[in-house]
Amino acid sequence: MTSPELAAKAPHPLPAADGDFYLTSRTLSPGDEAIRLKVRAFMESEVQPIISDFWERDEFPFDLLPKIRALNIMGLPYEGYGCPGRSTTMMGFIMMEIARVDCSLSTFFGVHTGLAMGSIYLCGSEEQKQKWLPQMAALEKVGSFGLTEPLVGSGASGGLMTTAKRSGDTWTLNGEKKWIGNSTWSDLTIIWARDVDDGQVKGFIVEKGTPGFSVEKILHKMALRVVQNGHITLTDCKVSEANRLANANSFADTARVLRMTRAGVAWESVGCATGAYEHALRYAQTREQFGRPIAKFQLVQDLLFKMLGNVTSTQALCLRLSQLQDQGLMRDEHASLAKGVCTIRMRETVGWARELLGANGILLDQHVGRFVADAEALYSYEGTREMNALIVGKAITGFSAFV
Repeated sequence: MTSPELAAKAPHPLPAADGDFYLTSRTLSPGDEAIRLKVRAFMESEVQPIISDFWERDEFPFDLLPKIRALNIMGLPYEGYGCPGRSTTMMGFIMMEIARVDCSLSTFFGVHTGLAMGSIYLCGSEEQKQKWLPQMAALEKVGSFGLTEPLVGSGASGGLMTTAKRSGDTWTLNGEKKWIGNSTWSDLTIIWARDVDDGQVKGFIVEKGTPGFSVEKILHKMALRVVQNGHITLTDCKVSEANRLANANSFADTARVLRMTRAGVAWESVGCATGAYEHALRYAQTREQFGRPIAKFQLVQDLLFKMLGNVTSTQALCLRLSQLQDQGLMRDEHASLAKGVCTIRMRETVGWARELLGANGILLDQHVGRFVADAEALYSYEGTREMNALIVGKAITGFSAFV
């Protein structure tokens, strides 16, 4: 049985379960570090005690939204429009901190701030930015991002089946989108569709309640159950020219958004691995077998060593990636290498954490089982490992292996 009293009986205080082994957080400015610690305190005190219950019930904790709003982290890396204007490195640390407790809430944050707000920030007109971003930064409006389709995932660059047809100042959208996080309750959804006239991908801001826009909640998920994913159907959905993203004229513009958010998912994966490692370490320090805590056994320490190695190396990888991003030097292959490697290492780490906990590792009570399940979603979205490998492969060989 687990014995919380073991720590008190130890001859000296046991080390805290801290995944920041190389002190990467000390690279932050004092102001940024204060924000990180505020987010960490919120996640540990407000989210961790309740999140497994919401995960099990497949529900979103809407009562937390006012408290999330008070953190003032929405639109974190954007300048102006009521956004905090911090670095993308800081954005990465916040993604990691949220995912360290719950990957679903970090996904909600990433979809709203990175994908939805990012689409408007990078591809919108000045008028569109002024209209939407301040409300989204204040969490008065929540956004979602509709790119993936039932039959089109990795092939979105050349095979979108959702269409857009212009007639005067009105666009008519037809098609379907699947796996769209936040979409069952968001106030606006960025819909990417192929213009039937020029064949190019364009972006549209579709507001909640628009005729012809309907969303059905996706049920029976084994991962990210707190995220409310929707299956969107667009049937002669009318969108005004004023709601077409003015600077989204091809998939290359969509890719600018994805490049930015792919780096965020790499950080999110590190947070998932970090949370699983820290839970496993605390468990090992207090779980007693054969008259002593299992942390005293060599094989358990070897598992913890491997987990910490993955956590630390991927933290360093993400930190350098975000530094490149802040310097304007990040390329697609940089983001793809980080996303691919970090999710592979995350998968290993959560598996080892489950292994360390034995049968208790499959219980939500211990949190690790939730990380194991959620890791499967992070491994696949924002570019599968295989697609990211081919992006990197093209960059380093000079040959494209895409078909």
